[in-house]
Amino acid sequence: MIVTEILGNIHEAPGAELVAGRHLEKVVLPSAELVKRIQRLTTDHGHELGLRLPAKAPDLRDGDVLAVEGDPDGGNAVVVQVLPTDVLVIGARSITEMAFVAHSLGNRHLQAQFFDEDSEYGAQVMVVQYDHTVQDFLEHHGVPYSRQERVMPVPFRHAEHTH
Repeated sequence: MIVTEILGNIHEAPGAELVAGRHLEKVVLPSAELVKRIQRLTTDHGHELGLRLPAKAPDLRDGDVLAVEGDPDGGNAVVVQVLPTDVLVIGARSITEMAFVAHSLGNRHLQAQFFDEDSEYGAQVMVVQYDHTVQDFLEHHGVPYSRQERVMPVPFRHAEHTH
């Protein structure tokens, strides 16, 4: 089977309805694989499928429905499950401290994601992939952080850079 579109996401009502009553097979992927449009995938049941998404398709996300087969009361659905990423969750104490950290890490071309108090973090935080030099930087400057394993809503992309 070749998958050419994402049918929905189980974390949203239409996608949850699409897989209701079906047996879920999972394609377990690390975050780095979510940006690949063309790849061969294997479910946790050993079934292989090809992924060939159009160039304008969004990146894969945790819970994306790749395929549904059979009737709703006994069929299967293939769903993406993203492995947790080793991250640093940075909770600066002020806007000035966050600006300093963001500027310093930006000079390293490190990808960051930002969340507010309404997020699962419950605070305004910046999240970056774990890197021991970033951890050393944060400790040296006394910036509060924690190291966590998180399924990120958006994959970290390699930052391309030119001057």
